[in-house]
Amino acid sequence: MTEQSPYGLLCTINSPEELRALPEEKLPQLAAQVRAYMVDSVSQSGGHFAAGLGTVELTIALHYVFDTPNDPLVWDVGHQAYPHKILTGRRERLPTIRRKDGLSAFPSRDESRYDAFGVGHSSTSISAALGMAIAASLDKRDTHAVAIIGDGGLTGGMAFEALNHAGCLDANLLVVLNDNEMSISPNVGALNNYLAKILSSKFYSSVREGSKQLLSRVPSVWELARRAEEHVKGMVAPGTLFEELGFNYIGPIDGHDLDILVTTLRNLREMKGPRFLHIVTKKGKGYAPAENDPVAYHGVGAFDPSKDHLPKAKPGTPSYTEVFGQWLCDMAEQDTQLLGITPAMREGSGLLEFSQRFPDRYFDVGIAEQHAVTVAAGMACEGYHPVVAIYSTFLQRAYDQLIHDVALQNLPVLFALDRAGLVGPDGPTHAGAFDHSFLRCIPNMVVMAPSDENEARQMLYTGFRHPGPVAVRYPRGKGPGVTLEKDMTALPLGKGEVRLKGQRVAILAFGCMLTPALVAGEQLGATVVNMRYVKPLDEALILAMVDEHDLLVTVEENVVAGGAGSGVQEFLHSQGITLPVLALGLPDQFVEQGGREELLSALGLDAEGIRKAIESRRVLAESPRLPESRRVLAESPRLPESRRVLAES
Repeated sequence: MTEQSPYGLLCTINSPEELRALPEEKLPQLAAQVRAYMVDSVSQSGGHFAAGLGTVELTIALHYVFDTPNDPLVWDVGHQAYPHKILTGRRERLPTIRRKDGLSAFPSRDESRYDAFGVGHSSTSISAALGMAIAASLDKRDTHAVAIIGDGGLTGGMAFEALNHAGCLDANLLVVLNDNEMSISPNVGALNNYLAKILSSKFYSSVREGSKQLLSRVPSVWELARRAEEHVKGMVAPGTLFEELGFNYIGPIDGHDLDILVTTLRNLREMKGPRFLHIVTKKGKGYAPAENDPVAYHGVGAFDPSKDHLPKAKPGTPSYTEVFGQWLCDMAEQDTQLLGITPAMREGSGLLEFSQRFPDRYFDVGIAEQHAVTVAAGMACEGYHPVVAIYSTFLQRAYDQLIHDVALQNLPVLFALDRAGLVGPDGPTHAGAFDHSFLRCIPNMVVMAPSDENEARQMLYTGFRHPGPVAVRYPRGKGPGVTLEKDMTALPLGKGEVRLKGQRVAILAFGCMLTPALVAGEQLGATVVNMRYVKPLDEALILAMVDEHDLLVTVEENVVAGGAGSGVQEFLHSQGITLPVLALGLPDQFVEQGGREELLSALGLDAEGIRKAIESRRVLAESPRLPESRRVLAESPRLPESRRVLAES
């Protein structure tokens, strides 16, 4: 491209070093081209959109003022980091984002030296950047670590834990709060911008520190001056909290004014210790449809940027998320004790209609997964029946609360686990690859995995009526398209069903793996079982399969290690049964992004992969049946005295 092309200036910038060589007056032109390039690229590839549009000027100013990557930038969550990727040598690869073998959806240390910290979950940036700042201090390096966190991310408790720690240290840490919810009128904004320049200047800083030293000798005068400063700053900025935590607070300033941003950041870079810059931006800035509806444009598929709306979804099979949302409303009509809880994922978890129809029973607790689980436990103690709608990957953040606050007390809390298994384009940070493993080891937990949309609806009802903690885990996207039954019936606890009768090989399928297992079973002439429950397992059904088959195959969309297949093998071992078991599932590695079906096929978890894996064990399936060997341990004489040798010695 040439200078005359729409992205002429942008195409000359392949690194922050080249950005820093630009005259400052060129930065607004560069910002316009970055924003236009984002609209053009993401409209074709899909991806996170509105948040990045709001951080264009901030990204440019940070790389312009700070010596990246020597001064590390840590982006919280990563939705806002698309401009960062564009300016750090990845512009040409942006159309591959979220695709298999393409750019990661989030900052990744493996992808670029400018990605100081890999992220995907919220509220981690301040802790990580503080760790980097402490390391630099220990190494006597003159660097500045910068954490960029959104107002949503700041609702996470971990962010305040980090602020509390940072305020008592002298580490060179700058926290930038990207606030895209507060609106500032032009007059107030101009005043704040002016005061921010003054408050961040060398003159103010030197006078402020010198005055502290002088006035500290006269306690009453110093206390008066301190209180006066607090009240004056409190009149123009909500910074008292951060000042009390030990930060030098500046702001709020206009996050789209490059002149203000660059000047303020330069002043802040000359300061030492913990600093806090509060900027105000607008999600979707520069693209009117995204400005008007930032929620809809948060994450998008391909769209036509010339139109003022996203393409409407074609009517058809509802997604599992939609099935849950409808069930929640239906159940709420029947039971006034139902309460719905989400950690800042109303749309993503399907609670929009519920929040509108039952506002008094809807609770968005912010990005605070630990709090979501324990507040649900408190509700359950008082006779209510809370439903926690949460992604599988985010429940990992509340594991302690799940065990100690819910399961230990055997409280009736229903966990609707969305995005279980692979999530496709969002990649390993969002994959629900571990919930079979980390849930089934918890006493009192019931873990269910529906094979289709209607079974999901019935399982949600079953879990809601159960008097203890239950998790119903279902994948992202649509199911096989079965008819939904309006009436809800509780399923028998811990009971599976035989869906296809065959010989020699029995496939025990968990959840959505039933659909490809049925296809493979038809091709192989195998028995196929819909297990339904990860915990409790249908032990009687497993024993029946042992008596009638030579090989058991477990299939699940969860890591094999510690998963449902491990549970089947543990049970067989406890019974002294030696029948071979082939456990299929996700590998012992983090699976990168790509289309969900594409990834399942590559991992051998589609019908063809399941068939091939079983055929590779044909030597076992075709060997003579030796039923007597299956219970050799169970049928041998018990020697209890030998088991107590150590205990009695």
